[in-house]
Amino acid sequence: MLARLSRGETVGEGAWLIADRQTAGRGRLGRNWQDGAGNFMGSTVVALRGSDPVPHTLALVAGVAVHSAVAGLAPDAMLKWPNDLLVGGAKLAGLLLERQGDCIVIGVGVNLASAPELPDRATVSLAELGVAVERDAFAADLASRLAAELAIWRSAGLTETLARWTARGPRIGARIAANPHGDERLTGTYRGLDPEGGLLMRLDTGAIRAIHAGEVELVRPEED
Repeated sequence: MLARLSRGETVGEGAWLIADRQTAGRGRLGRNWQDGAGNFMGSTVVALRGSDPVPHTLALVAGVAVHSAVAGLAPDAMLKWPNDLLVGGAKLAGLLLERQGDCIVIGVGVNLASAPELPDRATVSLAELGVAVERDAFAADLASRLAAELAIWRSAGLTETLARWTARGPRIGARIAANPHGDERLTGTYRGLDPEGGLLMRLDTGAIRAIHAGEVELVRPEED
């Protein structure tokens, strides 16, 4: 999708590019985005309008859509800011946003059939949870849910999307750690989202800090 847009090609909003396999996928912060046969690996385009909320909050829109598509299959699924879906603390799905001109490409990867082994985090697939999902059926459902969430984002405003994401995210007061770009590791508790979609955390010093970029992780008591 991104390559097509960079060449000046027109890609209609709502169109999806779905890969059977990936050889050069990438995730957030330049990480390798490993593929697996039977998994969902797709991207779609949002054409920005002047009346739209701030573009980076499309990560929240996509997160809610992915969660909704998975919730009936994995009831314990939970969103982790800014772009992961977890089950039991293990990563089930990830999102990546990239901009080309007035378009945002949303990349989505969901471990339907298998989960890659990653050195820095636990992963899981729906198959490991005992759930069999046909990739194309999942793709159609996700496309429908993303279109609905995008309509809410545009018509009801960002406040509604923030509320929908928060209902699917960590509990308020959960222990978290953050590594904002250029800062040292911060620890504290999750306090929700700010009006622009940033993550709010109460530091151990008592101060409230808004995180707008960087890595955030949930912290178990034994890791604190």
